[in-house]
Amino acid sequence: MRVYNFSAGPAALPLPVLEQARAEMTDWAGSGMSVMEVSHRGAAFRALAARAEADLRDLLAIPDNYRVLFLAGGATLQFSAIPLNLAAAGATADYVNTGTWSGKAIADAARYLQVNVAADAVGGGYTGVPPEALWHKSRDAAYLHYCANETIHGVEFPFIPQTAEVPLVADLSSTILSRPLDVSRFGLIYAGAQKNIGPSGLTLVIVRDDLLGRARAELPPVLNYALQAKEGSMLNTPPTFGWYLAGLVFQWLKAEGGLAVIGARNQAKAESLYAYIDGSGYYTNPVAHSCRSWMNVPFRLPRAELEATFAREAAEAGLVNLEGHRLVGGMRASLYNAMPAAGVAALLAFMRDFAARHS
Repeated sequence: MRVYNFSAGPAALPLPVLEQARAEMTDWAGSGMSVMEVSHRGAAFRALAARAEADLRDLLAIPDNYRVLFLAGGATLQFSAIPLNLAAAGATADYVNTGTWSGKAIADAARYLQVNVAADAVGGGYTGVPPEALWHKSRDAAYLHYCANETIHGVEFPFIPQTAEVPLVADLSSTILSRPLDVSRFGLIYAGAQKNIGPSGLTLVIVRDDLLGRARAELPPVLNYALQAKEGSMLNTPPTFGWYLAGLVFQWLKAEGGLAVIGARNQAKAESLYAYIDGSGYYTNPVAHSCRSWMNVPFRLPRAELEATFAREAAEAGLVNLEGHRLVGGMRASLYNAMPAAGVAALLAFMRDFAARHS
């Protein structure tokens, strides 16, 4: 029996995608082989890769002057790849710290350049985003980096930062493909696949042409965006199965009506859960209303000792992976694209029943 999986990542994949992958597992496209067994340099896989990129470009309306890279290593590897690709030694880059993942990006970048923390939400316990008018940006920054959605704290930027001529770099791991996006506002976008794209191990990088060719000489070739773009993301053997599944997800998103339709669904799911939490008198969410994530909804119970009971009873009801991150505790429901409205309705019903029984 399929459960409702509220994991923050690796997250649920659309059931139609999983069923198609199952049907094609041992004989992909009439080849008599699994897609995992075919050569990434063969014509069949190259056609798959081309379609996946074309579908993604269509979904996000990616301008022609951007390269799309399908890479390995997860978003965390990009914490180091970005400064080494975009900034010379001794350069300064601006970073905004709104939680665990932007903090990790800052720590890694500091190995390779001067980091200016333009804004820091630590004083507020990572429950919001500092107003942009209060940021302290560098005059000569190589780029400005931010994490659009902090999955652990459930904090999401309600705006795209203004950077004038400074390239804007965004970790969109948790929000990409969850709604329409103006890609032209960014110099570089990166995202781990395991939220809304596909399985873990694949990383998506969307980079503007003028930012290619800036890599430092010591950068390993496999991390060099310009070289990967030249080789169609196949400088080495890419994560082929993840690329294949991502392509199926892109096709599913288009069949569902595209990102405007998906975005409306996601907003409705999140709003229904927040509305219940706020009105329950039992559950609480600490995040500033303007910065509440559509994708990751943390909540607390009146007493911490109830959390294990809540998680156990929820799992018995077919609602799994609701435990909060180990760094912050509490509970967390992740509502990525593959989570249907019926799953949120089932969670709400369980939460009402649990509150009634444990008040």
